[in-house]
Formats: sequence, structure tokens, C-alpha cells
Amino acid sequence: MASNRWWVYQRERFPIWRHGFLIAAVCFGVLTFSMPAADVRRPAPAGRWVAAFATVFLFFLQLRIADEFKDYEEDRRCRPHRPVPRGLVQLGELKAIAAGAAALQLGLALWVSPRLLMPLAAVWAYMLLMAREFFAPAWLKRHAVIYLFSHTLVLPLIYLYVSACGWFAKGQPPPGGLGFLLALGFFTGLVVEIGRKVWAPTDEIPGVQTYSRLWGCKAAIGVWAAAVLAAAISLLLAAGRHGSTAPLLGLIAVLGAAGLPCVRRFMTLAQHRDAERIERLSGIFALMTHVGLGLTVWINR
Repeated sequence: MASNRWWVYQRERFPIWRHGFLIAAVCFGVLTFSMPAADVRRPAPAGRWVAAFATVFLFFLQLRIADEFKDYEEDRRCRPHRPVPRGLVQLGELKAIAAGAAALQLGLALWVSPRLLMPLAAVWAYMLLMAREFFAPAWLKRHAVIYLFSHTLVLPLIYLYVSACGWFAKGQPPPGGLGFLLALGFFTGLVVEIGRKVWAPTDEIPGVQTYSRLWGCKAAIGVWAAAVLAAAISLLLAAGRHGSTAPLLGLIAVLGAAGLPCVRRFMTLAQHRDAERIERLSGIFALMTHVGLGLTVWINR
């Protein structure tokens, strides 16, 4: 059945619940941070929350679809078990879904405020450059760090769009600490991206680039830990503009205490389940820090 194959596709390539919870946390944290104090506790901005969530969810769906196109040849050679190479879904079908998502995003932006067309267009333009590998695919493949940074820079643009739903849509000035918020988006993106591509040596696939293969397991986990630290600092600097950061310091301490044994184990043993824990920790860190940011700002206001 057609519905069943799409359910299989989302389970394998875009798990809606996992993505949905994380995107909801990001939108909660970013919008609460960005809205004027008078708006935060009012029910009226609920439409902006829903529109921001739906638009960002569709951004990430479009990014996944773009990956299917640009990775098709590599997947056909190295990962033929994936849904597109094995024929479960067709690229043409995914292209139609991405176009429909863009139409829905456009409608949501117009519904909230035509002002949002500007940040929406900025995200779309950057995503198109990513889909084309910035017209230098071979060069980017040879420069892994630049590739990583160039593709992670879409996150601050997405954060800016969500933030703009809180202030730009109403013609108001940006919140204090916006730059730190965008930095949080960038470094959180690094945490998640590196965390999902730090593999155990036994899991490496010939022809597939991972950071553990490129840099070695210990160096890759060291870079991941540095990204976690940078995200935590950005979080505290952003929240500091809106009051006390003590709750977030406590949250970071708890997350660090819970994650440190997993990091040590991966650096020592680097087994499959250890790599899975690093990926899981990345998602937990992203989710909890953004929920924590939103709650801290909410309480301080």
C-alpha cells in the first residue's frame, strides 16, 4: 500500500516523532527568548508558535529530501538498502513533496505576517545552495571541516526565521542577545551532526565519510565535546540577557555528569552501542537545553 511505503520511508529517513519533539523544543526556546515580555504569557501568539513549528519541520523535511538527491549516486553504490536506491520511493515523488512543503511554508508566512517572506527567502536560498553543494561538490568533499561548517550555517538562518516570528513579524526590534542565540543554533547543529557521524570502527562503510573515519575516534569525539562546550557557553550568554542563568548552569552540570561516562567509554572501547549513546546524547542535549532556555526566560519574565 502507498501509505505503508511512506510510513516506512519516514521511519528510516525522517522519523517524525523524534524530529517533531526536537523541533518543538527549539521553537519553544527560540520564540520564548525572542518575543517581547508582554507577549510571552498571552494566548494570542499561539498562531506564531504553530506556524514556526510547522515551517521548521518542513525545512528539515526539505533538507532530508535534498540529501536524497545529492547523495543518490553514493547511496546507490554504498547504501543500496536505503529507500530511494531500493525503489521504495522515487525522487520525483520527493521533489513534489518538497514543492508542496514550500507552498505551505509560503502560506504560513503570509498568514503570520508578510514580513516573514524575507527570512523565509533567505533560508530557501541557502538551502538551494546546499542542494547544489555551493557549486563546488568535489572541492567540498576534500575539505571536510569547510563542508561541515557550510552545511551547518543553515541552522542560524532557521533560528533567525523562528526568532523573527516573535519580533520581526510585529515590526518590533530584535531581542538582546540575538547573536548568542544564533551561535547556539550553529553549535547545536555541530553537536547533532558530528554526534550522528561518530561511528564505531566496525560500523564504518567503505566509501561513506564519517568524522570518526576522517579524524579518528578520539579526535572526532574531542571535536564533538568542544561543540557541546561552545553550545553551552552560547546558551548561557543568550540566557544571561534575560535574567538568571543558575537553572541552566544546573542543567548543563547534570547533562555533563550523565554524558561524561559515555564519552570516556567511547574513547576507550568505541563499540557500536557506545556510538549510539553519543548520537542519543546529542539529541538529548539539544532538546533539554532549548526547553531549559524557554523555561528560564519564561520564569524570569
